[in-house]
Amino acid sequence: MLARVNVTQLCRFSIGLVWIYHGLVPKLLNVAPLELLMTNAMGFSNEVSHVITRSAGVAEILFGCCLILFYRHTLLIKLNIIALLALLGFVILRVPVVLLEAFNPVTTNLPVVVLSLILLRQLHDDTVK
Repeated sequence: MLARVNVTQLCRFSIGLVWIYHGLVPKLLNVAPLELLMTNAMGFSNEVSHVITRSAGVAEILFGCCLILFYRHTLLIKLNIIALLALLGFVILRVPVVLLEAFNPVTTNLPVVVLSLILLRQLHDDTVK
């Protein structure tokens, strides 16, 4: 039982902290050029791209906090998986050059999706018992 709780908590905090970090560091503390490149790919001006990027940063921080606090709500975990796969799909279709960068959506989003699937499994097993 103790190992199961630890896996659940590791997944919970890892997933939430990834969202918080990606909202805070490359979007609020220092707007990363790749973030602007992805927003510009949707046809927005630089000023609008900055606003969208910073707003996305705030939303990601809030989402990460929600994932940490309300991790037992499986709909939230499923929304997390959908969002991560949608973001990966967006990069593949609109800005594939980002896939050549270090720590790209393949290397960040897919492991978090796997952690999310593990968390869903853990939560399911806890409710079955």
